[in-house]
Amino acid sequence: MIRKFLILLLLPLTLFAHDGEEHGDVKKATSKSAAYFSNEVFSDVYELLFKYKPILPGKEAVLKLYASDFSSNAPIDSAAVQITVADNPNIKLSVKRVDKGVYEVRGIFPEKKSYNLTVSINSALGPDLILIKGIEIGKELEVDHEEENTNHWYQSTLFYIITSLLAGMLLMFFIMKKTNRKVAASIILLCCLLPTATYNTISADPGHNDAVAKSGGSASGVFIVEKESQFLFNILTQKIGTGEFNQSTQVLATVVASPQGKAVVQSPQTGKIISLRATPGQRVGAGQVIAVVEQTIDAGTQSSIIAQNSDWKAKRNEVEAQYTAAKIQYDRLMKIADIAAKRDITEAKARLEQAEKNRALYRNIPLQKVQAAKYFNLVSPIAGVIGNYNYSVGSFINSGETLLEVTNLNKVYVEAQSFTTDANQLKELAGITTSSNNSNDTTLYQLKLVSAAQEVNIDNQSQKLLFEIVNPKGQFKIGESINLNLSSKNISTQIIVPDDAIAEVNGKPVLFVKDKAEEYSISYISKGTSNGKYSTITKGVEQGQRIVTTGVYQMKTIYLNQ
Repeated sequence: MIRKFLILLLLPLTLFAHDGEEHGDVKKATSKSAAYFSNEVFSDVYELLFKYKPILPGKEAVLKLYASDFSSNAPIDSAAVQITVADNPNIKLSVKRVDKGVYEVRGIFPEKKSYNLTVSINSALGPDLILIKGIEIGKELEVDHEEENTNHWYQSTLFYIITSLLAGMLLMFFIMKKTNRKVAASIILLCCLLPTATYNTISADPGHNDAVAKSGGSASGVFIVEKESQFLFNILTQKIGTGEFNQSTQVLATVVASPQGKAVVQSPQTGKIISLRATPGQRVGAGQVIAVVEQTIDAGTQSSIIAQNSDWKAKRNEVEAQYTAAKIQYDRLMKIADIAAKRDITEAKARLEQAEKNRALYRNIPLQKVQAAKYFNLVSPIAGVIGNYNYSVGSFINSGETLLEVTNLNKVYVEAQSFTTDANQLKELAGITTSSNNSNDTTLYQLKLVSAAQEVNIDNQSQKLLFEIVNPKGQFKIGESINLNLSSKNISTQIIVPDDAIAEVNGKPVLFVKDKAEEYSISYISKGTSNGKYSTITKGVEQGQRIVTTGVYQMKTIYLNQ
């Protein structure tokens, strides 16, 4: 008997159970009321948006006109705009440029009704005539009201639960009063605690609370971005279209010097640097003197040089004496040429000419030049740009030590690692391109294969391929890491979008689609292949839709903070 009454007593508590859908009375969701009226229209060229506050008949009206390129969403600046009222040509409207793509329209509308405006616009995109319908005069903004709860307190579910619980407790008390008061008191205490425990469990349901906290109803992929924000953040769009797409694979590579692209200047002998003829960063030619070094000479070498100098002086004196004697002999014979033998005169003349040659030879080699043999020049092996010096003037440099490096970036090589399957595909590629890491350089550089792999890395079985960048223009540095785009010959027609237009939300790729002038939506997509700049889209968007390509980060921020 007690068991049956206990079951009846606990039945009201089951009303506290939930299935994750409802808790108490549900109120009707309300939407945020608009702060202005807006009318939009577009043609193949222009997109026009009028925004205005409530306009009173007979009072001066102020409207904002936002003009943008329909395809790119770029603001139309320096356009000639004329606006007339289609229903009443006598109404005069003035148009004034306020900002880039923003124009202020002023006029007086006499009656409370809907007007149609004719906009004549002419800009760099060309002339166009557009009709704007439904400019409401005298209409007030709508105000949303929450639906009030009309149920009285005594009609609520909670009232019936508490009443049933108290009635069950009171009935149990009278039944158990005559049998066991301690058991009755325990049951009453348990019944008082159970509703609290059940309520706490419901409130701790994380799934329900998170769902309510995130959306307050249901999440939407549509959000509003006002025209002012679009122009401020330079939100640009483009139409999705199909195009010829050739798949490409990216390979990480490293820039290395070509055989004539890097050289070192080393000293062949030990000596002291006495002069530097070029500065770091200076461009020099092949064979140009970089530095002058004084050779360090030991005592033995110095003695040998002194002996060589003494011998040089003796030989020079001997040559001078031979010349003097030959000159005297020749002059004497010429004075008696009429009686002297012709043979003697010829021999004297030949002896004098040889003495003159020997004398001129030694006179062209002065002693200072002989003594200067202990100085030597360091020259640049190639044409290029000088790097930093490892030694300064007055420093001693040993034989074989490097003074500096000379680099020529007019021709550089690229070293990439690939596996056997990738290396075999090089014959089927349409081209190999790369771009520099300089953000101001948008050139796409072509590469050509210089040398295929001659050996395989035993650790990972990769091969080293060597490419040459055609006309690098000094945009690549030795040791720099770059990406190579290996383009396939297989071309297919697919929907393609720029990689810059793709963002990630909750770890999934998305595109931001422009639906109306100030209305955007987020579209989750399935990406196909990519060539480093463009990607194919297999699902999520359709041809002809307008997607955001510039200002994607700002759009993502606005969407997440809506």
